[in-house]
Amino acid sequence: MTSSSSSSQATKRLAHTYPEGLRADALMEEDVAWSREIDAEWDGDQFDRSDRAALRRVAGLSTELEDVTEVEYRQLRLERVVLVGVWTSGTVQDAENSLAELAALAETAGAVVLDGVIQRRDKPDAATYIGSGKADELREIVLETGADTVICDGELSPGQLIHLEDVVKVKVIDRTALILDIFAQHAKSREGKAQVALAQMQYMLPRLRGWGQSLSRQMGGGSGGLATRGPGETKIETDRRRIREKMAKMRREIADMKTGREIKRQKRRRNKVPSVAIAGYTNAGKSSLLNRLTGAGVLVENALFATLDPTVRRAETPSGRLYTLADTVGFVRHLPHHLVEAFRSTMEEVGDSDLILHVVDGSHPDPEEQLAAVREVIRDVGATDVPEIVVINKVDAADPLVLQRLLRIEKRSLAVSARTGQGIAELLELIDRELPRPSVEIEALVPYTHGKLVARAHTEGQVISAEHTAEGTLLKVRVHEDLAADLAPYVPAPAL
Repeated sequence: MTSSSSSSQATKRLAHTYPEGLRADALMEEDVAWSREIDAEWDGDQFDRSDRAALRRVAGLSTELEDVTEVEYRQLRLERVVLVGVWTSGTVQDAENSLAELAALAETAGAVVLDGVIQRRDKPDAATYIGSGKADELREIVLETGADTVICDGELSPGQLIHLEDVVKVKVIDRTALILDIFAQHAKSREGKAQVALAQMQYMLPRLRGWGQSLSRQMGGGSGGLATRGPGETKIETDRRRIREKMAKMRREIADMKTGREIKRQKRRRNKVPSVAIAGYTNAGKSSLLNRLTGAGVLVENALFATLDPTVRRAETPSGRLYTLADTVGFVRHLPHHLVEAFRSTMEEVGDSDLILHVVDGSHPDPEEQLAAVREVIRDVGATDVPEIVVINKVDAADPLVLQRLLRIEKRSLAVSARTGQGIAELLELIDRELPRPSVEIEALVPYTHGKLVARAHTEGQVISAEHTAEGTLLKVRVHEDLAADLAPYVPAPAL
């Protein structure tokens, strides 16, 4: 009786300790008669080497609808995808957050996420990204779910793409190709479309493939005539040459458009109008904040990279100072370097600004990771010297403990809600204090016949006081050196 009771208790402990698939194997072992209560040195679930390297499903990623008719309708339009990630560092939670973000990207691109798996490895496999054995397991998952695409959470080399496709027998794309596809869908302006096209060609150039006759030699060389003297370039070489020619043309067009933006920036500098750039992670609420501060009417959507084209709007501080507010493209972790290069002219709005509003989603599971990813891109575009205010958005949906942690870590930070307007007044006052102020304080009696100088003092400087007298307008202002020189002839002589 005692033996039967102890055996039953050990079986219950075993069922609680081991996953379902390992219980049968564990019953055959001689050293399973331990428990968490008995073993004081227990330090978490212990896995065999093969179990540590196994593909683990990430729950809660599927976006497939339950309604049959709606599912059938969506299957006609949308790709059905399985996500796979390689977890090389950090915690399991970090790996699952990264795959959840990949699922959000896939949804934004118009796909239905059926399943997601991660694998623990020291580094991705050089041939198939996840190893040949796990690639076979991934093939079984693809067959089981009926997926037609596999999306990998990383940038794959051309060889990895080819070898993994050979095993899973469906289309394989990586994180970079997915982000490029989203950018291609959302780009609206001429410059935005050109930048996305350039990034796509840079990505595709080393990944061109040829099948069958595509690899045969073209008739080449010679001085003309019916017979040519030997084989010329292959079809794939012709494609590469054409892509390089298109890329050169696209770079020239972007350079011409960059000149137009630079002229506008020079005009703002000449008028001494301070500029503020809104930067931040995608879907952090940058466009919502721009609309709240200026009433710009920019598209707001709960989707990644909803707006790509930069928007510059005029704004005014509570004290009446004018400044420009620029909404920039959203960032994401592991932002493809093709995009950083292609959008460099757009991101220069950040580098040329006087102040950066770094917007972070306070309701995100890992806001610190968002901050680090955005600052990495800001460093890439050479904007590390620009003053920064961290704007913690979506406080109406954020965890109060997370807000307290962020406000404690980020010394120059403020919590707001662009949706409800909470904290916007305090943000405007903070912008007013942080914007660079004119360096020269001057008092001048400007005749009424020189009203343009008074207008310039209001738009370019900071008016401390203005009094209308019989001789003209008595101004006490803080202005820049050039305007101070224009006002100097009207400075009243000191009283004797």
